[in-house]
Amino acid sequence: MHDLIDSPTDAATSARQTTALSLADRYAAVRARTERRVAALDPEDMVVQSMPDASPAKWHLAHTTWFFETFLLGPNVPGYEVFDSEFGYLFNSYYEAIGPRHPRPMRGLLTRPSIHQVMAYRHHVDRHMHAWLAGDVSADLEALVLLGFAHEEQHQELLVMDVQHLFAQSPLKPAFDPHWPAPAPGATGRFRAVSGGLVRIGAEDEPFAFDNEGPAHRVWLEPFEIADRLVTNGQWLAFMALGGYRRADLWLSDGWVQCQEDGWDAPLYWRHDGEAWSHMTPGGWRPVDPDAPVTHISYYEADAFARWAGARLPTEAEWEHAVRTRPDLQQVDDVAWQWTASAYSPYPGFQAADDAVGEYNGKFMIGQMVLRGGASVTPPGHSRPTYRNFYRPGQRWMFSGVRLARSAGSGSSGERLAFLRDTLAGLSASPKAFLPKYFYDGAGSALFEAICVTPEYYPTRTEAALLDDIAPTLAASIPDGAVLLELGSGASEKTRMLLDAAPWISAYVPVDISADALDGAVRRLREAYPALAVHPVVADFTQAIDVPKALAGRPVVAFFPGSTIGNFTHDEAAALLRFVRERLGPSAHFIVGADQVKDVNVLLAAYDDAGGVTAAFNRNVLVRINRELGADFVSEAFEHRAIWNAERERIEMHLVSREAQEVTLAGQRFAFAAGESIHTENSHKFTPESFARLAEAGGWRIEREWISPAPAFGVFMLRAI
Repeated sequence: MHDLIDSPTDAATSARQTTALSLADRYAAVRARTERRVAALDPEDMVVQSMPDASPAKWHLAHTTWFFETFLLGPNVPGYEVFDSEFGYLFNSYYEAIGPRHPRPMRGLLTRPSIHQVMAYRHHVDRHMHAWLAGDVSADLEALVLLGFAHEEQHQELLVMDVQHLFAQSPLKPAFDPHWPAPAPGATGRFRAVSGGLVRIGAEDEPFAFDNEGPAHRVWLEPFEIADRLVTNGQWLAFMALGGYRRADLWLSDGWVQCQEDGWDAPLYWRHDGEAWSHMTPGGWRPVDPDAPVTHISYYEADAFARWAGARLPTEAEWEHAVRTRPDLQQVDDVAWQWTASAYSPYPGFQAADDAVGEYNGKFMIGQMVLRGGASVTPPGHSRPTYRNFYRPGQRWMFSGVRLARSAGSGSSGERLAFLRDTLAGLSASPKAFLPKYFYDGAGSALFEAICVTPEYYPTRTEAALLDDIAPTLAASIPDGAVLLELGSGASEKTRMLLDAAPWISAYVPVDISADALDGAVRRLREAYPALAVHPVVADFTQAIDVPKALAGRPVVAFFPGSTIGNFTHDEAAALLRFVRERLGPSAHFIVGADQVKDVNVLLAAYDDAGGVTAAFNRNVLVRINRELGADFVSEAFEHRAIWNAERERIEMHLVSREAQEVTLAGQRFAFAAGESIHTENSHKFTPESFARLAEAGGWRIEREWISPAPAFGVFMLRAI
């Protein structure tokens, strides 16, 4: 069995060796591989059908044999006698031209013929096939034999899918193969640019291709970007934590209906035991590895995730062109089939054959979506860049994953230049450091929201509870018709407490550096508060917080929750407070959240959670630098570390190099010694006294303060001095 679980190099070697064999030897190799694939199964395992879409292992063994008997031996071997005249009815799949067949949902009721009879059937057909293949086989019949090989290889993959689904229903949690290797964790991916233009798509002069892969034709593509790796379980966990399965705005209408009706809240086979996620694999139930690619998701889920991630699914033409032209794409055909945005339909000029074999693909070109690539269960040599797999958009039991794409040219050149300048300066400094504002691209903002719901991260829950208690008191100080201006608004969740408590607020101005975060927050707020004027501002709030001209003259209340003030050094924080006072004028109010000094163990756990979400957030800045600035950081070569600096009363986040290495950015090389760190972020903690001194240095006085019970968090109402 284990020869089917090859590394990409071994699989390629196996494919080349198989191609070099005679037709008879190739037949023997394909048939033997199927039997090795079921070698560990008991007869009882091979009878049961777990759902209408799946088939028993015994049926797969018989149906692939039926194909060779029906299409090759019967028509071409004079005097050939079928093994059993009933088998044509029992093991036909969907070939209407051949005759009636046993209903698919009832295949699991076929206790007879026994597995021993089915194996005798296989060996009977094998003997006759070997004898026939020893003679002269015409080119047309050789093409049909090759189709039979590919057909059986498809069923080798289906067999694992179907048995895994069956075993997932068992409380005994059996394994298809206990030695099945886990997917190797991959490096965090980045988007790769792909040029557009008039490109060729489809099979042309391939040794073998299914009819649906042609005719080759040309399509026009606009330039685009495609991820060089698949979406990971860790990214999917963030999607789940942030309500991805509860937000109808992310889903296609039919997908949302199925999500609700079927109760989806995670990929197929995932289970939560109250502490951690595990999932069913061919090797049995195993912990979910955050760094491994996510599998067993539907098209609907893939599309919703892409929308949430600020990206999209590639079309099948984009996928094929990218694979042909970008050798640096990883996980192309050895992990999971990848959903595309393309409906399964005929290529221009496609004609299905007018015989029974013509039913193989053409009749299914409706209501299905195309997947490209290959999976860990795909036999060696079976996949190719032109291969078109297809399933209905709500199906999940296949090994299906996600590769993201997006339109080219996202992001302002001026913003990118500033990002590059600041990053080069940080890497050139001693010690090395990054500006934390660059954490908050779309993925970074999503990961931060995921941090906020981890068990260890107390600030969000504590501040939210405190704000809920004091919202009426805060509202009493907000003038009628006031403008609420929020710095670093993110998802704007806490904002709702003030909006609900003070419905007389006339306008809301969220300021955030992440356009992705703003887009989602603004859309949700406009739905929830249709009478509220929302004026989003994409900006670095340390540089620009002007109230839009349309709101000039109204009283302004600034809101700065989340203890983001603690991310700045004391000098920077005082400068920011002075900047806000100058911009908003002497009559402005300023509501600021500030975390308080507390037990060191509580602090360290909050910034280094057991689930690794904060570590992923910290390393995501390297992913962004790679993607947007063209650096070559290997994010896994850096360890996330949180440190309490008692002298400065702050948590420091660092990325520590695991080994001596060099990184290139904009033609410059930066050396890292083993153990050398990049200081990525600070989170200063305060006492009421230290925060009062900071506020005064920035031109404000504390009008009122509220400190929560432990773990202590403070909210301060400031008035300009």
